[in-house]
Amino acid sequence: MAKFVLPKKFVSQYPHKFGQGKKRYLRGERILPPPLTGRETVVELMDRAFLAYNGGRLQQAGRLLVEKMLGANVVVGLSLSGAMTPAGIGASCLAPLIKAGFVDWIVSTGANLYHDMHHAMNLPLYRGSPFLTDPELRRCGVVRIYDILLDYNDVLMRTDDVLRRILQQPEFQKEMGTAELHYRLGRYYAELERQTGVRNASMLAAAYRAGVPCFCPSPGDSTIGMNVAGEELAGNRLRINPSIDVNESTAIVLATQQAGHQTAAVLVGGGSPKNFLLQTEPQIQEVVGAKVSGHDYFLQITDARPDTGGLSGATPNEAVTWGKVQPQQLPDAIVCYLDTTVALPLLTHYALAKHRPRRLKRLYDRLPEMVERLKREYAKHHA
Repeated sequence: MAKFVLPKKFVSQYPHKFGQGKKRYLRGERILPPPLTGRETVVELMDRAFLAYNGGRLQQAGRLLVEKMLGANVVVGLSLSGAMTPAGIGASCLAPLIKAGFVDWIVSTGANLYHDMHHAMNLPLYRGSPFLTDPELRRCGVVRIYDILLDYNDVLMRTDDVLRRILQQPEFQKEMGTAELHYRLGRYYAELERQTGVRNASMLAAAYRAGVPCFCPSPGDSTIGMNVAGEELAGNRLRINPSIDVNESTAIVLATQQAGHQTAAVLVGGGSPKNFLLQTEPQIQEVVGAKVSGHDYFLQITDARPDTGGLSGATPNEAVTWGKVQPQQLPDAIVCYLDTTVALPLLTHYALAKHRPRRLKRLYDRLPEMVERLKREYAKHHA
């Protein structure tokens, strides 16, 4: 091969004249990762190899979570949509995040909270295939959630039977919001874990132990809601009041911001839980009348596109126009277009490996005092 020496100075034959300011853009981390060896930890893999596209966004999300969102004076709300607890995400990710004090309040679909009960009862869900013959599964009494399989009688019907027995207890014979409903259910879920010998399997049991309020904006849209409705036919006096949920969730955000602290939104998927968590800011500004400027941090994992107009794909930039996110905080707003079952385990591991546990805020215990503050603020602006 002919001898070649790289020139020390580059001189273009066809120089282009550009404006000033390129250094402002060309100052990020250089993309030149070391070769992977197979011996890296998950943290090392994310820091060294997740450098661009959605890998880059996931690394940014991990750093945002660890370096800013988990500050001592930040209250972290997490929304959860999709069927994540049947896939094991409740046990593998959410329960550890709650136990570590990394999640302070939750908004979830009812389906996640219902299927969470299977794990508390130590009832098996199995890995299967999305390509099975569904009429044959129905004939055999097997239920499919994409590639998850469970027994209709021994899991679904057994869970419903235990749930109804719980809902018939005297403590449920009144009007309440879903935070109280799920706190009380969480106490039973924790007891079911104890009786069946499983540990840290239930997200709702973990939330009960940590005093983490868990809201469900569509309580009728799940098997928990179906059983509440069924028990009402039999004379059960449990009534779910959604206004309690709106006021309690709003009170959490208002009390946090009026104390001079920050709020963070971790949005796992989209749908109603995402909107319910973010609408706390417009509720404070439009309805209550208090002067606040939106959530400080925004981290979303989604597979939804923004151009279809759905809330699930709506960007933090759009949320700024509603007052949901502080405009000056947009650099601290990250969207990862990834499947939750891929992104959340990586993000959970990253956070647990890089940040020590936080002191539990136990917001459920403080809900009455925070709602009283909300009432006073509402009265001040609507005298």
